[in-house]
Amino acid sequence: MSEIGKNPASNEAAEDASQAAFGGETTTLMPETATALVELEQVQLRLAEAEERAKNHWEQYLRAVAELENVRKRAQRDIEQANRFGLEKFAQELVPVKDSLDLGVENAPQADAAALAEGQRATQRLLAKAFEKLGITEIDPLGQPFDANFHEAMAMQPSDTAEPNSVLTVVQRGYALNGRLLRPARVIVARAP
Repeated sequence: MSEIGKNPASNEAAEDASQAAFGGETTTLMPETATALVELEQVQLRLAEAEERAKNHWEQYLRAVAELENVRKRAQRDIEQANRFGLEKFAQELVPVKDSLDLGVENAPQADAAALAEGQRATQRLLAKAFEKLGITEIDPLGQPFDANFHEAMAMQPSDTAEPNSVLTVVQRGYALNGRLLRPARVIVARAP
């Protein structure tokens, strides 16, 4: 670049090129001007590269936004499907219990009391098995300390035999689904006489 000023042949070529460019006027390129032109060219090249990178980043951003939207829509569909068919397993477990109850009701007129009682126990076992598969556990707190998180006190009754604030009688059992309370156990709580 700085050789333009040192080499007379180069200077003549540069002058001829500048005469052609500026309509015949003779212009001599100074070394500072040539350096500035080279720097300008380099800046323009870096700008073009930066614009290309920016364009690529913008395209990547748009793809990421589209993918995120697709994931959101897919998740929404999955939630709708879970809401629509989430009870399917529960229903499948209860259908045999219903069948057993229907059979007991149909055969009640001609069955004796012992057969009806056995049918009820079989239905109860079917229901207990279904509850177990579904993660439903029974809360039967007889003799345990009263816990307001899992028990509902129906009354308090004096007792000589039970500890105060313990469950004296279970009026109605409670149930939990995978550790979450479905219904509290309804109990009578012991108090000191």
